[in-house]
Amino acid sequence: MTEKMRTGQNRKAVYIVAALCALIFLGGIGGMIWNLTRSHGRQVEILQDGKILYTLDLAQAGDQTFTVTYGGRSNEIEIRDHQIRVKAADCPDQICVHMDWLEAAPIVCLPNRLSIQYADGESASGLDAVAN
Repeated sequence: MTEKMRTGQNRKAVYIVAALCALIFLGGIGGMIWNLTRSHGRQVEILQDGKILYTLDLAQAGDQTFTVTYGGRSNEIEIRDHQIRVKAADCPDQICVHMDWLEAAPIVCLPNRLSIQYADGESASGLDAVAN
């Protein structure tokens, strides 16, 4: 085999590997975009101290506002146009209010131990993970 043939084969192999890497990279980017933009289920859970207070279907819920209290403090929750958010809160940092409408990440109010998240069809067990 001549040196010219080996160089041509090596170059061809490099192009094939580069094309495969590019396809894998683009597939990963596409998968992340799809996961972030896909419509979540319309079922949401409102939890306090890991216990489900309410399970709501946003597709069927009418516009409303209600209050959830904890230790003398409260969160005012608003459902409007089939979306949900914490409209007002007694907590000092107001992070839950600034999170605005529920999207992919849950809305969390740590001082009032409240979270609003999309339901995954399974009841919450209160465990995030199990370690040995």
